[in-house]
Amino acid sequence: MMRTAVMTALILAATTPVVAAPKPVKADSRILAAAEAVRDDQLKLLETVVNIDSGTGDVAGGRKVAALLAERLRAMGAAIEMVPAEIPGLPDNLVATFTGSGKGRVLLIGHLDTVFEPGTVSRWPFRIDGDRAYGPGVSDEKGGVVQAVFALQILKDAGFRDFKTITYLIETSEERGSPGTRALISRLLKDADVELNLEPGDAPDVITVWRKGSNTFYIDVKGRAAHAGVAPQDGRNAADELMHQLQAVAPFPKTGDGMTVNLTLMSAGSRYNIIPEDASAAINVRVREKAQAEQVAQALEAGARAPLIPDTKVTIRRETSFPPLQNNASTDALADRAEAIYAGLGLKLGRGGNGGASQSALAADAGVPALDGLGPVGGGFHSDKEYLDLKSLTPRLYLLTRLIMDYGKSPPPPMNSETGKPSR
Repeated sequence: MMRTAVMTALILAATTPVVAAPKPVKADSRILAAAEAVRDDQLKLLETVVNIDSGTGDVAGGRKVAALLAERLRAMGAAIEMVPAEIPGLPDNLVATFTGSGKGRVLLIGHLDTVFEPGTVSRWPFRIDGDRAYGPGVSDEKGGVVQAVFALQILKDAGFRDFKTITYLIETSEERGSPGTRALISRLLKDADVELNLEPGDAPDVITVWRKGSNTFYIDVKGRAAHAGVAPQDGRNAADELMHQLQAVAPFPKTGDGMTVNLTLMSAGSRYNIIPEDASAAINVRVREKAQAEQVAQALEAGARAPLIPDTKVTIRRETSFPPLQNNASTDALADRAEAIYAGLGLKLGRGGNGGASQSALAADAGVPALDGLGPVGGGFHSDKEYLDLKSLTPRLYLLTRLIMDYGKSPPPPMNSETGKPSR
């Protein structure tokens, strides 16, 4: 058995192509020294913005964070535009634009909204413990948002102007699928050669070259109320029908790198002694390919047409957040450059993907090469264990700064959104 396994391993080793690692790019000592020098200020600003509640829909908190960042960016010479959100109940989006004398148009995208409710900071403020910083949104995504501010400061201090434009969008509704920013993102992508996204890197030190798309399906059931003790037979139990409807998605996988389908919200009834007249559930669907979401839609619609309990009505609603970001040649070319820059520091940069959706998928759909996961490394996202790996703080700042410089000087070719390959 062992001999067979060894022989199989040797055969695989002989037949598997060896992909050469990108040649290291010599470190820029001036940029590296600048990244090291701003570390304390970077942490100070990070603490300040983490200690401001700014969950999606927290208008006051979002405005406060945006005002702090806008002031810094304006002081660097950026033209500041506060763009109203495209739906009610959200703070304005911040767009900072720098104009240079070169040809590359670089778009940076970050988000200041978090998943945490008002009052979270009072219970769980920013803190540092060893090599990790903790706090609500410390990695997702305030760490990356702050990192970009300091990358732009380093470029300003260095007198770097070899770019046409650097546009920095700090948006306020990403955690809900960017409903307040879609038209704005579309507009900015029309004037971009490359999109660099400030979502956190995954441990141990990975950038993101693919992401799942996100859809949410809502099941709404209308039944009939009745006294649960006196005349339950007169009711039509919406909760029971909802449980039946949920069987339509039971066969789909709940975990893994492929499509996942998970129940995330459910409600029914109004009082313990009334047969529920209404019931609803939310099903979050993450997909590697757009067609996979249609499989779920078809299963739910089929179930809705065949309720188990007579006189109940089932309605299916759908909310699409982001399409999938598929691994492609244009993204791989950007990742090759990032790995080479990191290798110049003597560090190894991995590449991977995850089920978290982001705006980079919108960039790829628009034919703009995109690289994601460029913020500091983090983990425990969307929980009270969220952290930022402080060991990655300076290397990631250096990497982002060098990528902006590279693509400001020499923008990548446009991407064919159908094939994912450079179009020239």
